[in-house]
Amino acid sequence: MNESGTNAGKLSDVQIKELIHTAIGQLAYSYTPYSDFRVGAALLAKNGKIYGGCNIENAAYTPTNCAERTAFFKAVSEGVREFEAICIVGGKDGILSKYTSPCGVCRQVMMEFCSPEDFQIILAVSEEDYQICQLKELLPMGFGPGNLA
Repeated sequence: MNESGTNAGKLSDVQIKELIHTAIGQLAYSYTPYSDFRVGAALLAKNGKIYGGCNIENAAYTPTNCAERTAFFKAVSEGVREFEAICIVGGKDGILSKYTSPCGVCRQVMMEFCSPEDFQIILAVSEEDYQICQLKELLPMGFGPGNLA
């Protein structure tokens, strides 16, 4: 199944497949000794560079970091602050069977750096089975930098 949102035409099929492939590759780096639920992410910056991320758990739980935030923080720490899309994959023991949607904290981080109307989120199980949505669909009426202007 390949479902696309209204803005899905912005990414080419090649870009989508590359993001999915990269996100799946990030599963190997996940550190998940407590949940065994591995998540991989691939963040496409507007400059064309892709930043990978994986989830990193912690025995104290609160310091755990999601794959999406890992990718964003890597990019921002290198001076990149403009983004086109992110692909997210996940599953128990790294086995992909359902779409893995970003948590609320990750959605808020996306809101900080991305246009809710333009930023695309690819939820994938494989290169053939994915869904694309916009940030505004996952975080309607989100609070971001524009609210403070």
